[in-house]
Amino acid sequence: MAVITNSLSLKHTLSLGYPQRKILTRPSSTSLSFRRCYASYANENREYVIVGGGNAAGYAARTFVEHGVADGRLCIVTKEGVAPYERPALTKAYLFPPEKKPARLPGFHTCVGSGGERQTPDWYKEKGIEMLYEDPVENIDIQKQTLTTSSGKLLKYGSLIIATGCTSSRFPDKIGGNLSGVHYIRDVADADSLVSSLEKAKKVVVVGGGYIGMEIAAAAVAWKLDTTIIFPDDHFLQRLFTPSLARRYEELYQKNGVKILKGASIKNLEASSNGNGRVAAVKLEDGSIVEADTVIIGIGSKPAVGPFEKLGLNTDVGGIQVDGQFRTSIPGIFAVGDVAAFPLKIYDRISRVEHVDHARRSAQHCVKALLSAQTSTYDYLPYFYSRVFEYEGSTRKVWWQFFGDNVGETVEIGNFDPKIATFWIESGKLKGVLVESGSPEEFKLLPELARRQPPIDKAKLQNASSVEEALDIARGSLQAAV
Repeated sequence: MAVITNSLSLKHTLSLGYPQRKILTRPSSTSLSFRRCYASYANENREYVIVGGGNAAGYAARTFVEHGVADGRLCIVTKEGVAPYERPALTKAYLFPPEKKPARLPGFHTCVGSGGERQTPDWYKEKGIEMLYEDPVENIDIQKQTLTTSSGKLLKYGSLIIATGCTSSRFPDKIGGNLSGVHYIRDVADADSLVSSLEKAKKVVVVGGGYIGMEIAAAAVAWKLDTTIIFPDDHFLQRLFTPSLARRYEELYQKNGVKILKGASIKNLEASSNGNGRVAAVKLEDGSIVEADTVIIGIGSKPAVGPFEKLGLNTDVGGIQVDGQFRTSIPGIFAVGDVAAFPLKIYDRISRVEHVDHARRSAQHCVKALLSAQTSTYDYLPYFYSRVFEYEGSTRKVWWQFFGDNVGETVEIGNFDPKIATFWIESGKLKGVLVESGSPEEFKLLPELARRQPPIDKAKLQNASSVEEALDIARGSLQAAV
């Protein structure tokens, strides 16, 4: 699940006037005063509050612990009923049938996705971190520095980090978006509901040809279900894949029995005639009908700004506007992860990135800036990946990685079986690289290529006889650029 949204160049955002913050290098008198206040008003005052319970919240909590300031001073407020976890699992291994060894909690709590300690609910207790589950924030009073939750709890914060992520885009109720058997995936409860449907399903329709659609359709194949994927675009993952690259993946899905309806618009979802309120079919704008007893909608998401709109939104990419240290325009308030519209330094523009890698890194950078003397600007390199058909018995497991920017002309090398690579070249420089089924060494090369953007001989690259040779040419361009 990943999206990158770009907007204005950085030079147009410098006039926002972000206030300078005091850096906490040691407990100040203000900090100590606040801690006394915390002790006196334990039901109301918190020194640090994180709103949101996803990846960003989990990695932020780990960074607070690493700096020795979590115990009794950090509170996480989340609408979910479980501790933060690695959300990408929900559209991958979590959806596998029982015999394919599906992922389940506590197996993928943060921060196992980056090789860190598994932060189970007991971990938060041991570290002295207060967790307020199933109690989302409904209001913020900026002047009083208070939050009000849905249960009516009032929290006074010293510093606030907003890590609310995104919400799934939904079909309107009037066209069947709330029928039984229609699913959206954003959290564990959503995934549990879908698994229950898949256990009884016969005909599945996946709406959307992006990350979510592709991953869920691949998981449905493991259940040996009649699966159709429908989307309005010309090909899979149109935001990133070239038509040629997408065709390779589409052929793989078709070989696995998935029917693909491209360029199709949906008119409505139809309910069963027996009156049980369950979805029975998908009706397209051209009048055709696709039968389905389970429909999964994967048409994107939107930033969950909720009561935090008053902090200042970016109207071009959505989300809360922040600077290179994730500070909003309000002193003491930060925003990280999917919900943050931040300066993408390497490409000199404002972006909002919906990806686990950014959620992890932005949370860590923000907390380090808040708690230490770190003043460096966040310097993120866009990175996306996907893994599908990874279950036992799959004829071919698929795992690709992309680093950089998909701009300019493209050069495609390889025949997809066993691997393929796509290079994006603009003004003679290598801007981005995608490799399917690469080795660990090959994947390790990609970020260096994308960050350094070396000049490269396009003709020489086009004449490469294999992915390995093409990557050797790209590696040589790095050495030549030194």
